[in-house]
Amino acid sequence: MSTPPASLRMVEVSGAEALWLLEGSSLGRLVYPQRDLTVIRPGRHTWEFGRLVVRTPASAAAVPATATYHVDEIRAVAGTGWTVTVSGPVDVITDRDEAAHYQRTLTGWTHGPHDTLLRLHPKTMSGFRLVRAEA
Repeated sequence: MSTPPASLRMVEVSGAEALWLLEGSSLGRLVYPQRDLTVIRPGRHTWEFGRLVVRTPASAAAVPATATYHVDEIRAVAGTGWTVTVSGPVDVITDRDEAAHYQRTLTGWTHGPHDTLLRLHPKTMSGFRLVRAEA
């Protein structure tokens, strides 16, 4: 006799837990609109002083004034894990010393001339755990 597949559900996490999950990770995706498309770029991030600093292979000129950053850790076979999404205004880090610091601490990608450091000022943060439902 085979075992039926386990039921899965999403459980919303508190803001503190979403921040804890975000701080414990370092890789995510920057999401923003560009013309009629949604652009998704990989990003390395760190949380400092209430701001999310992201290094991404995107053109600084292409990133709008507001963007979304998504981080997750999902176990494909089990379908369990977590996901966190942060949205808010962004600005490009242009200070030479500050940029040099983040270029040393956040690994980037080679993508033509694009290697952008952004500071995302969170207005919203939400997160979910993907868990097995209780029988």
